Amino acid sequence: MILPIFAYGQPVLKKIAAPVEPGFSDLPALIADMWETMYHADGVGLAAPQVGHSIRLFVIDTLQLDKEDGDEAEEKGFKKVFINAQKVEEAGDPWAYEEGCLSIPRIRGDVERPESIRLKYMDENFNEYEETFTGVNARVIQHEYDHIEGVLFTEKLKPLKKRLIQRKLEDIRLGKINPEYKMKFYNVR
Repeated sequence: MILPIFAYGQPVLKKIAAPVEPGFSDLPALIADMWETMYHADGVGLAAPQVGHSIRLFVIDTLQLDKEDGDEAEEKGFKKVFINAQKVEEAGDPWAYEEGCLSIPRIRGDVERPESIRLKYMDENFNEYEETFTGVNARVIQHEYDHIEGVLFTEKLKPLKKRLIQRKLEDIRLGKINPEYKMKFYNVR
């Protein structure tokens, strides 16, 4: 089922998400709905807070980025579920890359992030992993990880860019946009 994506201004996007317990009600259905919602909106990642659940869960599919980059991709993409992710370490020189967000449609901006991240997490079966991710894979994880920490990519933009997008952000918060997918706006009837 395609879920509405919570728009900029929704309080759930600014909360630190709670851990997911193994007995979480309908977790497989929520994960399936998140995949469907993400693909419908042409995303490569989606965090549970973006669909109204303040839990430490996000899904990522960077395999489609491999297709866009052709055979020259320096790293392989993946499709994974991340539950209760905890950042172990970020390393490498920060590099800028243009990011966007399904909760903040039509706004993009350069965000600097370290080139690698080491993460502890569980998959959808609660198997534990600790892995290091690099490049674009690391960036997508860092973006989605920020969501479960209550941080939006717009907070990491340079001050001038932040000022330039203020009106657009307010329009999103007030629901004064026509998104290409189903969204839920704060206090909009």
